[in-house]
Amino acid sequence: MIFSLEKKDGGTGARAGILKTGHGNVETPVFMPVGTQAAVKTVSPRELTEAGVRMILANTYHLFLRPGDELIREAGGLHRFMSWERPILTDSGGYQVYSLSGLRKISDEGVAFQSHIDGSRHFFTPGRVVRIQRNLGSDISMPLDECAPYPCTHEEARTAVARSIHWEKACLEAFRDGPPLQPGGQALFGIVQGSVYADLRRECAEALLDIGFDGYAVGGLAVGEPKDRMLEMTALCCSLLPEDRPRYLMGVGKPEDIVASIALGVDMFDCVIPTRNGRNATLFTRAGRLVIKGKAFEKDFSPVDPECTCYTCSRFTRAYLRHLFKSGEILGLQLATLHNLHFYMELVREARKAILENRFAEWQSLFYTRYQSQEKTLVEQGG
Repeated sequence: MIFSLEKKDGGTGARAGILKTGHGNVETPVFMPVGTQAAVKTVSPRELTEAGVRMILANTYHLFLRPGDELIREAGGLHRFMSWERPILTDSGGYQVYSLSGLRKISDEGVAFQSHIDGSRHFFTPGRVVRIQRNLGSDISMPLDECAPYPCTHEEARTAVARSIHWEKACLEAFRDGPPLQPGGQALFGIVQGSVYADLRRECAEALLDIGFDGYAVGGLAVGEPKDRMLEMTALCCSLLPEDRPRYLMGVGKPEDIVASIALGVDMFDCVIPTRNGRNATLFTRAGRLVIKGKAFEKDFSPVDPECTCYTCSRFTRAYLRHLFKSGEILGLQLATLHNLHFYMELVREARKAILENRFAEWQSLFYTRYQSQEKTLVEQGG
């Protein structure tokens, strides 16, 4: 993987670059839809490509449990297994260490956990997490880390940081000594932890820079902390991370937060929000969120977003989508998801264009003015 920085906006920290991988180039800023189990829910790889998706994220923990990383290796790797020819990033399962806290036990050696599917017991070490992702053949892999919950004490966060640094160093050693890479190669990112404590974020970032990774992620945010603290920690981490490596903000996915984080210097994003919200009848438009089940849309024969060119907006009306959701038709989930993915792809595309033209601050202000000023009305209409 090679990262080339093309342009920095003069008025903000926003950046435009290109990630070059063995499965194609990715223009940044980029948003990665989440395909937890080698599938982005309700949409096919062909539809993802048509929506402009350049890169997706898959989940190491879930794919290890089923169908198994060895089976995926035998199938020729994750790209071939799921028929996705563009780049893939796989997380390490570290978030499941956080979210499935009742089914795991953490030690300095790794994580012992019980499968949420069948109760079977497994042990993830840093080296094993690397080997699993090597079998998957993703373009970018993530190390095992510990995400501290919010709120937590400074001491609890410090313990998680120390363990994360220890694990991530072990991951890099295993990565360098591992079996041959599949065609296309694989990169390994480091993950900066530290909760909302600036001194711990700094300590973690400096330690990871000394170790040296292909790129760097900011983890442990969007877990319940106030938004101003999230942005404060993001800004701090971006100020500490090198300009010649990609910066990935993990799990942050509200449109307004993506725009704010791009302004701070973030290059990569992932989140379930566009797909999960789509399946729950919430669609994103340039004027804010629209809850399509609302009575106000029963006889609304306009598109979801009059300015959108996606398949959903170019062929169907708000009234029809409302009908699909009220009737329990699966097509409603698919059309809403397709629209949301298109919205997110356009969001980062427009942000990139504004950066290249050195007008990101102006574009950001216009986006907020329109998105936030009209959103309350749309949500209220949705009932």
